[in-house]
This record gives sequence, structure tokens and C-alpha cells, in this order.
Amino acid sequence: MQEDNSFRSGFVAIVGRPNVGKSTLMNSIIGQKIAIMSSKAQTTRKRIETVYTCDEGQIVFLDTPGMNRSRNKLGDFMVNEVTGGLSDADVVMWIVEPEDHISRGEQEIAEKLSGLKKPVILVVNKIDSIKEEDVFKAIEVYKDAMEFADIVPVSALKDKNRDELIKVILRHLPEGPMYYDEETVTEETERDICAELIREQALQKLDKEIPHGIAVEIDSMKERPDGRITDIEATIICERDSHKGIIIGKGGAMLKRIGTGARIEMEKLLMTKVNLKLFVKVRRDWRDNNNMLKNFGYSEKNR
Repeated sequence: MQEDNSFRSGFVAIVGRPNVGKSTLMNSIIGQKIAIMSSKAQTTRKRIETVYTCDEGQIVFLDTPGMNRSRNKLGDFMVNEVTGGLSDADVVMWIVEPEDHISRGEQEIAEKLSGLKKPVILVVNKIDSIKEEDVFKAIEVYKDAMEFADIVPVSALKDKNRDELIKVILRHLPEGPMYYDEETVTEETERDICAELIREQALQKLDKEIPHGIAVEIDSMKERPDGRITDIEATIICERDSHKGIIIGKGGAMLKRIGTGARIEMEKLLMTKVNLKLFVKVRRDWRDNNNMLKNFGYSEKNR
């Protein structure tokens, strides 16, 4: 409980390098899978808004793409998503891994965050991967990088210290209204989440650079009248003919694996059986094509 019993609310930007567990932590806090997860960079491409509500307050999380350098127009969009998240936030949550030194990339993030006139909470994630006595050493590595409002060690994977982190966040949020009703978890549509679930399976099952060059479009999504089955048709977009062949696989085996994995996750989300049909199309250099980026949802105008 808040000491003054006031209701606190606000926006919290989740930032950090790729693969530090930003989306895993956000999903853990809200208790539902909204953002996709994989071990590959660029898993999160656009800002995802989720809502955590309790008696003490309401936290609106802004999960942003990993902070990285841009190599194309899609990369420019992702950089802008991070910048927008930082601008909109009342509090910033910087997620790092428990390292024995600060990398150049992390130093650049510290420099960027140091210029913000808002509380920054350092969250040392993945403490389940190190010995308990090494957690304090990891905190020592980062504590002088900049001035932090708080430092909280957590394990997003094991839900360790999650409740403590929520208390710390609420402590730094201003008194405010409830922006969303108590039942709201996200404004992401089921259609958008299903597209991301397909991309997640492609990220997990395809090798090397191919996943970075794919997008997913939901062509149709319709629940049958009895409400027991949802029919979904979707297209995986790639940049090269050779990539198309790899995505489909010998005798369609890879596409079937991607579809099976996505269908299982979709059924958890929609709470119906899912009949999923996947197709693959080539759209060369779509990551540098403004019209295609807009069609695939990577545009400021789509916000």
C-alpha cells in the first residue's frame, strides 16, 4: 500500500539493449503474453502499450524496441519508437543484464538517459542466471553509470522480485487518474497480436538473418457462428526468393512448424480452436519502402 493511500498513475517506458528481457518482464508483470519473445535481436519492432492496475495505482507500460543503430527505414521507425516512449513517459525503466562491466552500448544508453529530467529505475534482470552473492557485484557495476531513482534486481523468467518492482514504480509515479478501466490489459488488437505470434515462431525457428527481413499480414480473421473455431489466413512477407524457399522448407515442413507453433499460442489468446492457413510472398526491400512499412503497421500515422 502507498503510505499516503493516494492513487498513483502514469506511463513507464521500458528501454534497454536487445535481448535483455524487456518484453518478458512486461508480460510477467501484467500476467499475460502480449509482446512476443525470442533470443534474436529486433524482436520488438514497435512500441507496445500494456496496463497494470491494482488498488494502489495504474501503470501504463511502453515496451520499446531494443536501443540500437538504424540500418534502414524500419530501423529509423524503431529508433523513433524509443524516442517517443522516453518523451511520453513519467518514469523510465532501464533493463540490463548482470554483467561484470558496462559495454559501450550501455554507456551510450546511460548518456542518453542522464539528460532526461524524470526518474530512471535501473532493473538488473536475469539474476536467476548468477549466484546470489554476484547480484550485488552486478549492481555495483552499474550504480555509478548515472543517477538512479532506484535499483531493483529481478528475474523476469522466474517472476522474482516482481512485486517489489511494482511497488518501486508506483512510488515514483505522480498522483493521477485511472487512464484505463480495470479490465484493460492492452490496446493492441487480437489481429495485431496474432500477426506477432506468427512472427515470433518464425524468429524462433528460422536461422541467421532471415527473421529480420520478414513481416506478417493477417489477411482474414473470422470466428465461426458457434464461437468454437476462428479461421485465420495470414501471409509471411520476406525480401528474397531464396528466403521464401527456406521459410516454406522441404515439402512445406518449416511453414508447417511455424504455423503449428503460432496456432497453439493463438488458441491460448483467443480461447477458441484456430484454423490457420499461412502463405509466403516476396516483397523486395520492404524495410526501405515507406508504403509497405505503413501497410505492415510500422508508421507513426498508425498510432
